[in-house]
Amino acid sequence: MTVDETKLNEFMGRFVGDLGAVLHAPLITLGDKLGLYRELAKGPATAAELASRTGTVERYVAEWLAANAASGYVRFDAAARKYSMSEEQAFALADPQSPAYVPGAFLIAMSMFKDEEKVTEVFRSGKGLGWHEHHKCLFEGTEKFFRPNYAANLVSSWIPALDGIKAKLDAGGRVADVGCGHGASTILMAKAFPRSKFFAYDYHAESIDAAKRAAAAAGVGDRVTFEVATAKTFPGHDYDLVAFFDCLHDMGDPQGAARHVRSTLSPQGSWMIVEPFAHDELEKNLNPVGRIFYSASTMICTPASKAQEVGLALGAQAGEARLRTVVCAAGFERFRRAAETPFNLVLEAKP
Repeated sequence: MTVDETKLNEFMGRFVGDLGAVLHAPLITLGDKLGLYRELAKGPATAAELASRTGTVERYVAEWLAANAASGYVRFDAAARKYSMSEEQAFALADPQSPAYVPGAFLIAMSMFKDEEKVTEVFRSGKGLGWHEHHKCLFEGTEKFFRPNYAANLVSSWIPALDGIKAKLDAGGRVADVGCGHGASTILMAKAFPRSKFFAYDYHAESIDAAKRAAAAAGVGDRVTFEVATAKTFPGHDYDLVAFFDCLHDMGDPQGAARHVRSTLSPQGSWMIVEPFAHDELEKNLNPVGRIFYSASTMICTPASKAQEVGLALGAQAGEARLRTVVCAAGFERFRRAAETPFNLVLEAKP
């Protein structure tokens, strides 16, 4: 074997960066839980001052701050011996309402580490690993990570991009949010369209319980019904909008789900399918965004589908063409890309 030293050094440089990112991930979730980022965003502080303001221990906080400064997640003033956050750092790390809030993503990563042994076994057996079988931080992380993106786009651009749906919801429509998780998307829509009725479904009972609590806290509990049901069995009919947020690719029988959706829509209704952004060709997805989605798909999405009936396992990088095939095979006659972001495809299907 002949090793090119220059190429090896380049690879090892990438390894050092990746290892640093992996080891820093739990520090981000820890800082979020303890309020360290939120408190530091209020103004510069020494380790002792930040520890005092957060009810934590200075020695641990000092090490945490140094790691964050080395990672570029906080700033260090060597002359003043104080740490601070830039506006951009605070926007991404300290404000849960920010569209760029990132700590939830690292909770998802934490769940992947905790579930590694289970996924190792399904690699050998070919079986699946249901969503409900993952560590609980996956459920919290998914809500915290996806909610800011939905808050930034769902009401302002995605729903207006659908054919006539915003007017229906303004006037008072019927909406089914399938695979609702902790209810972030449902609550956002319920707040924006007070005349409409919302029915949200998820097969995971613990998530439905969390969604009910969140809706009550948000003051929309009287207009949202949460119920345990699957994508192939959820009740109701004449929906003006059925929404699937980042979940169709997780389903074992997405075509069966599509057939059921069609049976529940009103004649002029729309099915909004929000999926991770992907090109149809694998080689075009070999980039930083694809890296995130393929990794999550390996540990979460593909095993979830394989744990269900059929087990089609579309994966988180299914792409528009494969999704079109699944949806149109279920009897939908119209299918189009209504909107997109760097992280999402927003697809509309109509009977």
